[in-house]
Amino acid sequence: MAKFKKQQKIQAVKRYLEGTEGYKSIAKSVGVSSEVFQTWLRQYEYHGERAFEKRYTTYTVEDKLKVLEYMNEQGTSIRETAAIFNIPAPSTLLLWQKQCETEGVDTLKSKKKGRPSMKKETKIILAEGSLEAVKAENERLRAENAYLKKLNGLSSGKRSVRTQEKAKGVHEPRREFNLKLLLSVANIARSTYYYWKKAFGRQDKYVEIKSVIEEIFHLNRGRYGYRRITLELRNRGFKVNHKTVLRLMNKMGLKCLVRMKKYRSYKGKVGKIAPNLLKRDFKATKPNEKWVTDVTEFHLYGEKLYLSPILDLFNGEIIAYNIESRPVYPLVSKMLDQALKKLESEDSPVLHSDQGWHYQMKTYSHALKTHGITQSMSRKGNCLDNAVMENFFGLLKSELLYLHEFDSMEHFKQELEEYIYYYNHQRIKVKLKGMSPVDFRIHALKAA
Repeated sequence: MAKFKKQQKIQAVKRYLEGTEGYKSIAKSVGVSSEVFQTWLRQYEYHGERAFEKRYTTYTVEDKLKVLEYMNEQGTSIRETAAIFNIPAPSTLLLWQKQCETEGVDTLKSKKKGRPSMKKETKIILAEGSLEAVKAENERLRAENAYLKKLNGLSSGKRSVRTQEKAKGVHEPRREFNLKLLLSVANIARSTYYYWKKAFGRQDKYVEIKSVIEEIFHLNRGRYGYRRITLELRNRGFKVNHKTVLRLMNKMGLKCLVRMKKYRSYKGKVGKIAPNLLKRDFKATKPNEKWVTDVTEFHLYGEKLYLSPILDLFNGEIIAYNIESRPVYPLVSKMLDQALKKLESEDSPVLHSDQGWHYQMKTYSHALKTHGITQSMSRKGNCLDNAVMENFFGLLKSELLYLHEFDSMEHFKQELEEYIYYYNHQRIKVKLKGMSPVDFRIHALKAA
């Protein structure tokens, strides 16, 4: 890649700041990638014209660690961190990070120029089979056992052991065993151990936030991921980056469960198939403008339970639902009767579903037509046509069915009804500006 002089970079940046050209077109005109040009912009933002002066800087281990710690704690990207500390090449940070994580702090030291010294360390070699050799080997085995025992309590075993964990594994047994021996067992340098030892004594600045994260997580029964927890933290007055929340949750072992597939109610053509009027346009500008519905199945204790809800696309609220032990037509008709009571005289919503047999019934279509509701159906085999309803069922099963144990089907039904109330009134959503569906609807109606 061509080298650019200070003045060339400044001129390119000033062209962008004038506001007449986009960064991509400027980057192309000067012959650099848009990523490199964005780095110039960030450098100029933090340091002005001084950012482009030629420097012959040698970074100490302390300098490198300061940069890496900042990036880790603040959750900034490699490019952003490079701009903040005025490091010309962001790839330099990537190299430091990799070296520190895989080989330890010692690898961050600047290598001395010239040929390596030919001097060799004097090493005492004990005669094989001698009493001293046997004692030394026994001591090494005891130290290794103590180190590994400590290490197993720190690492999950599913990934490679980090340098920090190795240092922790050495820290406690050092009272009983020679430090040099333990460092040899752990295969880390003395300076690396002392760096992490110093870090162990630092006060954890996230103590309070971690406590609140845990409270939010358990208060919502493990249903909140890091994005929603970040929102709730901000609602409580904590200014914290979502990447920091994710990192802290990973350290604390707090993680939501995965979602599972849903029950399919399609049984062929048994009535009229309506066209797909919704066409995956899941945005609504007011309540009772667009509704979606579907049926899902729960299987517990050798019994089955079926849930049929209607969801308002305006705020994701479950406006009506019915629960039955069999997937009969009243499962849907009773739900529809509840929903019709929510309509005002001026409302004429579109009600979208899949091609399940319930929705093909003449009775169902007639009820919709009578109340001015337009029927819409997904195309056959296209579950994404009703993605919002699929998403709700995924949340429901992962946050309730797969997360808790139940005494009986009746107990589960009770918890299911409580969950739907919780989902409507308490569970905040990122898309709803950190409000629950009901709060968002009330707020929108007041604003209108």
